[in-house]
Amino acid sequence: MKKLVMSIALAGALLVAPTVSEATVKMGDRGASVTELQQTLASKGHNSASNVDGVFGPMTLRSVQSYQRSTGISSPAGNFFGVAGPATLSSLGLSSSGSTSTASSSTSTSSSNSTAVAGTSTTSSNSGVISTARSLVGSPYVWGGTSPRGFDCSGFIQYAFAQNGKSIPRTVSQMWSAGSSVSSPSTGDLVFFETRSGPSHAGIYIGGNQFIHSGSSTGVTISSLSNPYWSKTYMGAKRL
Repeated sequence: MKKLVMSIALAGALLVAPTVSEATVKMGDRGASVTELQQTLASKGHNSASNVDGVFGPMTLRSVQSYQRSTGISSPAGNFFGVAGPATLSSLGLSSSGSTSTASSSTSTSSSNSTAVAGTSTTSSNSGVISTARSLVGSPYVWGGTSPRGFDCSGFIQYAFAQNGKSIPRTVSQMWSAGSSVSSPSTGDLVFFETRSGPSHAGIYIGGNQFIHSGSSTGVTISSLSNPYWSKTYMGAKRL
């Protein structure tokens, strides 16, 4: 009887306890797990001691990327470069017990239906995409580029979403076909332009009538939808 009770208890623990494979700490996350990550990176010389605030922003992104490069865990060509996933956390000696929290605990508990990924709301995910995109302003334009060394417009968008755990199509036309049309864009939606025949350029809407994109003559930059060129070529917005 004792063996049966112990077996049931052990099985229950295995089902409930989080595992390292479930852990992911990424841009936009906040909480104790981010603080622990920042402190550990600082102890290994990959983060500034002043950047231990429990907020996964651009500085923490660069710290994670620095550590991943130095250990060979990931590189700018990797889909999850800058995301502290299972391999990175395990290498740092961190477990998933301090699972990530969203920007507001009330958001994560108020409605499980709004959660796109365990522990991450859609709003939080969009915030992470925008934060990643903003951290890349100044990256050069490279035809076919998909890394901070150089992006084309769709490579930039795909990278920003991938760094936040979301896989999206590679080309502008594929993104246009995969998205759901919205009458007016919200933060994190994609805005499309017909610079050639059909959807041929796109960016990420960041609010305030502005979008961030990789332009062929500017690299990654922020532009206004009110700009005469962009307003003339604007096709519409879509949500992925």
